[in-house]
Amino acid sequence: MKISTKGRYALRMIIDLALHQDDGFVSLKDIAERQEISKKYLEQIVPMLNKSGILRTNRGNKGGYALAKSPEQLSVGDILRATEGSLAPVSCLDDNPNTCPRQESCSTLYIWEGLFKTITDYLDNITISEIVEKISEQSGFDYCI
Repeated sequence: MKISTKGRYALRMIIDLALHQDDGFVSLKDIAERQEISKKYLEQIVPMLNKSGILRTNRGNKGGYALAKSPEQLSVGDILRATEGSLAPVSCLDDNPNTCPRQESCSTLYIWEGLFKTITDYLDNITISEIVEKISEQSGFDYCI
């Protein structure tokens, strides 16, 4: 399984918004500059994140984007599913329940189910707030409330 550029850039965008959530709504131009990502590329990602309930949009002079949920409520899995679709390693696990006609006789199904569970458990248990904390620790970022 490979995560596409779209998934990686969406994750970077969400982390950027979490880091700047105290700024209110943030423009795509600002995110694009900080993350060194094309604004046009971010414009392609935004609808997926909006549709998934991850972003809030505000139009107008003070317009931009903000997280629709707190960073503690968003996981890496949420972001990747919004942009990549299913995280299943094989197509037969895209449907729940599995509708593959070979599932009863498939000698490798348990391998793919185990991999899928591992991927899902791992990505769903990393929150955006944990990433922000790690960034703060690494950069020596120190602030007081």
